[in-house]
Amino acid sequence: MVVAALAAGREAGLRELLDTMNAKPGVADPANALLPFGEFERLHFARFALLPDTTMSDLELFDLPRPHVPMYLCFLGECDGPADDQLAEFAERAGDGLRRLFSHCEGFGTGADLLAKLRAHSVPVAAGYVNWIGRTVRHIHQNSELQRLLSSRVPRSAAAVDPQAVRRELVAFVQDEMIAGRLVLTSTERTPTSWQLCNLVHAIGVPLVGLVLLPLWIVLLPFVIVLLRHHEKTDPEFCPRPDRATVREMQQLEDHDLTNSFTAIGPVKPGPFRRILVRVILLLIDYASRHVFGRGHLARVQTIHFARWVFLDNKARVLFASSYDGSHESYMDDFVNKAAWGLNLAFSHGFGWPRTDWLVKGGAHHELRFKYYQRRHQVPTQVWYKAYPGLTLTDLARNQRIREGFDLHAMSDEQALEWLRLL
Repeated sequence: MVVAALAAGREAGLRELLDTMNAKPGVADPANALLPFGEFERLHFARFALLPDTTMSDLELFDLPRPHVPMYLCFLGECDGPADDQLAEFAERAGDGLRRLFSHCEGFGTGADLLAKLRAHSVPVAAGYVNWIGRTVRHIHQNSELQRLLSSRVPRSAAAVDPQAVRRELVAFVQDEMIAGRLVLTSTERTPTSWQLCNLVHAIGVPLVGLVLLPLWIVLLPFVIVLLRHHEKTDPEFCPRPDRATVREMQQLEDHDLTNSFTAIGPVKPGPFRRILVRVILLLIDYASRHVFGRGHLARVQTIHFARWVFLDNKARVLFASSYDGSHESYMDDFVNKAAWGLNLAFSHGFGWPRTDWLVKGGAHHELRFKYYQRRHQVPTQVWYKAYPGLTLTDLARNQRIREGFDLHAMSDEQALEWLRLL
């Protein structure tokens, strides 16, 4: 994720330039001239968004100081492998386009080292979620093509025939396609040992540090509870209905595919208590996302491809960005109905959030106020790219099961029939 402040008077020109990257409102042309996303085979999703300071004015309504923050250009993506390698590839293969885009920002002069500037403006993720850790863009495309070929050949009445015979015919057909070069199926890439070791150290290290600090947590807990209840009762709640024109502007960027993007930003509640608490909560969310929820679901929500929380402006603001299946309304309903407590944990430290009780109760359970709040803090995603349009997470999971079944040397009759039904 790269974030850079816009230079004075450059916003209008940048908006026009970003629009040239799109095939539909907000949806990137994979072959656009500035940054042809489709040429980068490790890239799942990417987006450009302008980050204004509009909701910072909410602080002034309650006689609180409003920190000055600039308008930012935000460029972020989700990729396979090290993020820095992807950034280097962007700079090498699409440097001219990125220079044109970031020339609207402060500090990106014509003679500047582009990659060095991008790295200098990179922002770390406070918490990140990946729906299925280890599923690469290459295998998503290969598995989708395998499913397409098999479904075109499988008898519609497969249940009435010998499933083993049908499966053998299908496997032979796919092998012929591979020999002819019309289909490529590569083996699963081995996870780097260095990543596995770092992940293991993280999995053990965070709980170990918590255990060492346990006596301190026990001593502090009563004070934390008292402070939490005081803040929950006194923090301002500000969830007015969002401007209709702004909502319509957002809706014009949505539902062009089965998957949508969501970008939102807002100030953290003032004071050291909330600033410290939100950092601890996001640390725990990041840990759970990395070690518990990396196999198809975040709590009970199964429609999110990727999500991230990022601190900006010396932790005065938090940005949240996600890519999800379904409509905006169904996305919000999914959270309200299945994980409102999780929303409260993650977002109740945002200024104006619906009032909570004991951190997890209330808040997003006040559905209308919550929906007003999230729409007011949402910002348009000017450019959004998806490497596999038309495919939902349900499709990816099914295609992965098809591939796993294809790779098996033998199946029982029942397994073969179940596999055929996936097609």
